[in-house]
Formats: sequence, structure tokens, C-alpha cells
Amino acid sequence: MFNTPVTKSAGGWNLVCPLTLQIIIQCIGMCLCSPVPGSSHNISKNDPGVQNAVLVSTYTFNNESNDIFFFRVYAIKVAQIQIVKGIKYVLEVTISRTICRKSMSPPSLDKCPFQPEGALQQMFNCHFEVWAIPWKHWSKVTSFVCHPPSRLLPTGSEVARR
Repeated sequence: MFNTPVTKSAGGWNLVCPLTLQIIIQCIGMCLCSPVPGSSHNISKNDPGVQNAVLVSTYTFNNESNDIFFFRVYAIKVAQIQIVKGIKYVLEVTISRTICRKSMSPPSLDKCPFQPEGALQQMFNCHFEVWAIPWKHWSKVTSFVCHPPSRLLPTGSEVARR
């Protein structure tokens, strides 16, 4: 088969060729470092699918919150993708209250400035999961949890859905 030097020990046959060991170690490293099919992995925050998932998430938050002002994304901290029956986006974002009131429908959220520092400024750290089927032009927020940035774990005053 292979012309690999081996030695016999009390426990059985052992490979002694350094090249063979190096190849085995590289293969194990590739298996551990490569994404497993079906698992989630990081994706660029600038990816068009991520940007659309962020937009859908923000609209969902605004529709379900009873705040009189719109919120929009202040920062995308983590963006992950998983291939399922479509695409699942997992997002960690910070959203911030804007000066645009919900009673005045804005042309788009990106045109709404953030509230300045003061009593009306409010931010949330949010975890969103969005299921998208791009070839059907369809997406839906399947779950989200938001809490003020100063807290590590959400409590009863969090905004959570699904």
C-alpha cells in the first residue's frame, strides 16, 4: 500500500513517519476549522442579505414596541448565517431611538437622526433571528429579545417576542 515506515510496540503498530503525522494533524485541523454543513457561521455585516435582515428586524421591533419614536440600528455587533429551508440570519445589534415620531411616517429609517444625548435617548442590545427565503422574496423575524445595554441578562422589563 503506502511505503510508510512503522514500528511494532507492545500496544500494536505505530506510525513513525513525521510526514504522515503532519498530514493527519493538518486534516484534523481542517475538519475542526471548517464550518460544518448546516451550522451557523459569521458573515460580513455589509452582506446585502444581512442588511435586509437588519431592516426587517428593525421594522418588526418598531411595530411591536409602544414607543412613540422609531428606533433604527446603531451598530451591528454580530452577523451569522445558517442554511436551513432558506437562510437563517442571527444578528446581535444595538438599536437607538430616533427623533422621528411614529405618527409621521418617515420615507426611510436611515433618514431619521438619532436622539441626542439626554432624557429621550434610549438604546437596546437586541438578538434577532430572521428566516429568509430569498428566491420567494420573503423574510420573517422568528424571535427577538432586546434589553438596555447596561444589563448582561434580560429581566422582566425587556422587550421580547416569540
